[in-house]
Amino acid sequence: MLSLPLRAPSAGPLSVLAIGAHPDDIEIGAGGLLLGLAESSLRARYVVLTGTAERHQEARNAAHSFMPAADLTIDLFDLPEGRLPAAWGQVKEILEGVARSCSPDVIIAPSSDDAHQDHRTIGELVPTVFRDQLYLAYEIPKWDGDLSRPSMYVPLPASTAHRKVELLHKCFPSQRGHDWWDDEVFLGLARLRGMECRARYAEAFRCAKSLVVPSALTPDTSPEGI
Repeated sequence: MLSLPLRAPSAGPLSVLAIGAHPDDIEIGAGGLLLGLAESSLRARYVVLTGTAERHQEARNAAHSFMPAADLTIDLFDLPEGRLPAAWGQVKEILEGVARSCSPDVIIAPSSDDAHQDHRTIGELVPTVFRDQLYLAYEIPKWDGDLSRPSMYVPLPASTAHRKVELLHKCFPSQRGHDWWDDEVFLGLARLRGMECRARYAEAFRCAKSLVVPSALTPDTSPEGI
C-alpha cells in the first residue's frame, strides 16, 4: 500500500473546504482527518447546508474544537433538512458561491453514493462545481447500511480516534439520544477501516479521480491531459 502525503502544493498553509449537509456530518465522516491536519498550518472553509439555530451553534463549536488553530471561515445555511433534492438549485448556487470565493487544495464532502438524499445531493454536485481539487468523499454510518468500498484511508492514532469521539459527544449534545450515537459505532467503524489499511484506527474515503505526478516530473514537464 503506497502512502501519499497530503501537503499544500505551494508555500503557505494547506487549504481545506469541508462541506456537510447537516451539523455533525463533517465531524463524523472526517473528524480524525481534520484533527490531524489541524496539527499543522491550516486554512479551512466550513460549510453546512441545513440546521436550526441550536444545531448551528453546535456546528460552530465543533469547527473550532476540531480545528482550534486554523484560519477558519464558517458558512451556515438553513435549507430544509431532508429536502435538499427539492432545493437542488439553491444547493448548487451556494456551492458555486463558495467556489467563486475560494480555491481549496482539498475538498471533504459526502459521497454521491450515500443513501441519505441530502448527503447524496451534495456529493453529486461537488464534482460539477469544483473540477480541479482533490475531492475526498467521507462516509457516515447509518441504518441504511450503505457503507461501500473506499479507495483512500487516513490512519488514525488511537489518541486521535478517541479524541474525535470525545469531541463528538461534547460538541453535539442534541444528538446523544439517538440509538446510533455511541462510542461503539464510531470506534467500531474506525477499527474496521483501520484493519483494512493495517492501522489500529482509520477513516475511509472515496476518491473518484486523483493526479499522481512522479517526482521526476515538475509542473512544467508533467504530461497534459491526465
